Parts: sequence; structure tokens; C-alpha cells
Amino acid sequence: MAGGKPRLLIVEDDEGLQAQLKWAYDDYEVIIAGNRDQALAALRSEEPAVVTLDLGLPPDPDGTSEGLAVLDAIMAMKPDTKVVVASGHGARESALQAIERGAYDFYQKPVDIEKLGLIVGRAVKLGQIEKENRRLSAKVGEEKTVLGNMITAAPEMAKVARTIERVASTNISVMLLGASGTGKELLARGLHEASDRRSGAFIAINCAAIPENLLESELFGHEKGAFTGAVKTTEGKIEMANGGTLFLDEVGDIPLTLQVKLLRFLQERVIERIGGRKEIAVNTRIVCATHQNLEEMIGVGAFREDLFYRLAEVVIRVPSLAERPGDSILLAKHFLTRFARDMNPQVKGFAPDALAAIDNWQWPGNVRELENRVKRAVIMAESKLVGAGDLDLAEESENESLALNLKHAREAADRRMIRQAMARSQGNISMTAKLLGISRPTLYDLLKQYDLQD
Repeated sequence: MAGGKPRLLIVEDDEGLQAQLKWAYDDYEVIIAGNRDQALAALRSEEPAVVTLDLGLPPDPDGTSEGLAVLDAIMAMKPDTKVVVASGHGARESALQAIERGAYDFYQKPVDIEKLGLIVGRAVKLGQIEKENRRLSAKVGEEKTVLGNMITAAPEMAKVARTIERVASTNISVMLLGASGTGKELLARGLHEASDRRSGAFIAINCAAIPENLLESELFGHEKGAFTGAVKTTEGKIEMANGGTLFLDEVGDIPLTLQVKLLRFLQERVIERIGGRKEIAVNTRIVCATHQNLEEMIGVGAFREDLFYRLAEVVIRVPSLAERPGDSILLAKHFLTRFARDMNPQVKGFAPDALAAIDNWQWPGNVRELENRVKRAVIMAESKLVGAGDLDLAEESENESLALNLKHAREAADRRMIRQAMARSQGNISMTAKLLGISRPTLYDLLKQYDLQD
């Protein structure tokens, strides 16, 4: 930027209009281009914040094909560029087509210098905000990572991470208690990576997902011929994790008969495979997790008390996502960036209503539910910003927050009224503004604010 001025690229083939626009916008460093080649060359070399693009460019000055081709090229090269298109050829239809292809806004010729200046000014400010948000998001992502891969800004989760780091260097058994989807396996893996056993294997097994008659073989292994189908000697998960860590997820689902055998391993540090006669010494650390209340299970005889105390030398309670203020937004942005890169690169972030919905939702399925909803939303999103509707949280979050957040309720009401007025006027901006009792510029601002341009 020369003298700190933002760069404005004007793509216009009319030399008289070129001079008029360059003279009018002295708040910007103005670059002029008269055709596709000049426009793309200037885009590469100058990286303008905003581009005004006449859709009627040669060799198709009476149509829009060349202008739309230039727009497509700009979006492919610099998708964050704010492009404001101008057309006198079937203005509304061509403008909507341009918006669908990634344009920021449009205006109809003949040019109103003042109105175009307001549109360009808003585009520059929005670009600056988006750039700052990307910088802050990247900074937050770097600063709020604990235990290698756990992303959090919540003190409750940071406390869990510190506890795990403190016990990682010991060999004591750790029990993680928390609801499904809170990241217990991720924490167990973090514990392993922070311990002296990091060079050994990390083996995870979900005790609830394996039939009772197969679980013993999965844990302890079997000798050849021990039962029908045992055609070879097979190591169990405990043996495979020798020198490393075994993570027993949903340990409360281990049947009582197998709990006795697991207790003997924890006491003696030896195992016997099914059908074997030889004791095998194994140096495996056990980390377990469950969402069940084991103390209640002990009371009704469904879980052995002596095994509980062997497994729960250190008990760490993992908070739910609803108990981690701010983490839902932080994780949602992380998931969106990851999924958009691979599945829908046009998606750049969340609309305000989506952020409000994420923040208000209680997330009964915790991080797993959040990840799945964001993944689906990125795939289904038709614009650059994911909305609450894409997350399938629009109605729920609106009802949830109605009594608590007047601002969100007012925004939801605004959206409904604008959509109804647009439908009644068949998309006519002047008639829509008249029905709503507001000015056209105010309506344009609301359409942009709520991402309803289409």
C-alpha cells in the first residue's frame, strides 16, 4: 500500500469512466485495467483489497460472458478478494449470477460515484476484519493446544491436562470419567505421549463393542487349538501393549468373570493366554475410561470393588463440552478449517447466526456431535459462510436462547421478516424495503449482515 492506502483495482474498458473513477476515489491506491489480461496481471502483482469489475468487457462488451470469466479467474487465484460487479445488461440476473460465483456485491450502470464508494468502503472494511479474524484464529489455535492434540481455551480442560501431565511419568493406573464424546481416548493418547512409554505401542480397545465371548481372547490372547477356529497362537491386546499403554474404553462393560482375570494381571503383572499353561510377564500400563457410575455398579454387584481401586489409582473427571465455556466455538472453527480444506474449499467461516447457535447449544453428544455437525455443514453449505441452518441448529438454538438473549431473538425475527418480504415482492429490492418500512441502503446492509444476498 502506498502511503497506507488500500489498493482498488478498477476493471473497466471505458477510458472516460476509468479517469472519472480514478479521480473520485483518492482514498485508495487505484489501479486501472481494461481487459482480462491486464486485470489478472494487476491482481497478481498488486494484490488489491477490492476489485470493481464491469461485466461488459471486450470481446463481449454487450454481454457478460467475458466479465464472468474474469470473475471466475479472480476467485480461483485470490478467493479472499472482494469483487464488486457492474452491469447494464439484464442487471439483476447477471448480478445474481455473479454473486453465486463469489462476487461480494453489485451495482447497476450508470455509475453512482457516491453509492459505489460506500460499497467499496464496506468491502475494504470487511476484508480487513476477515484478515484479522484469520490471524487471530491461527494464533488461538497455536496457543490453546494442550497434550499435543487437545484444543481448548477452558480452564477446566487445562486443569485436566495439567493433572495428566503430572501423572504421565509414573506407572500408576488412571481412570478417565466423562460422558461419551468428551475426548477421553484423545486424553489417554496424550498421557501415553507425555510418558516414558511413548516409544512403546498405544493400544485402544472398546470393551462395549466386543461380544462377551470374544473379549477375553481380545485382551489375553489364545494358544493354537484353544477353541474351534483358533488355528494359530495370537497375542492379546495386553501383550501387544507390552512396554506401552493399553486404553480400556467403557471398562464398566467388562463381565464379572473377566474382571477377576484382569484384577490378577494388575496385581501380578502376568497373564495366561486362553488354552495356555505358561505365565507371561507383561509390562503394560492401563488407562481406562467409562461414562458409567462404577460406584453404583459396585453397590449392585455389577463391578468388583477391588478391581475398581486397582484401576482408579488416579481418577480424572473430564468435563462435558457444555462445561467448557468458549471451547465449542474454538473447536468448531478448527473443524471447519480442516473439513473445508478437503471437502469444500469455498467455505471460509461461520455466519453470525451459526456462531450464536453453536454457543447456545448444549451439545449432548459433546465434541463428537460438534465435529459431525460441522462436517455435514461444510459439505452442504452453498455460500462462503456456514449458517445455523447448515448446522441444523436454527430452530433449536433460537428457541433455547429466546428468553436469555434478546439480540439473538431480534436477529432471528429480522431474518424471518426479510425472507417473507423478499418472497412476497419476488426479489424486488425497492418493494421489499417498502414492505419492511426501511430504506434500500438499510436493506442492503441487512442482507449482507445476515448473508441473505441470494
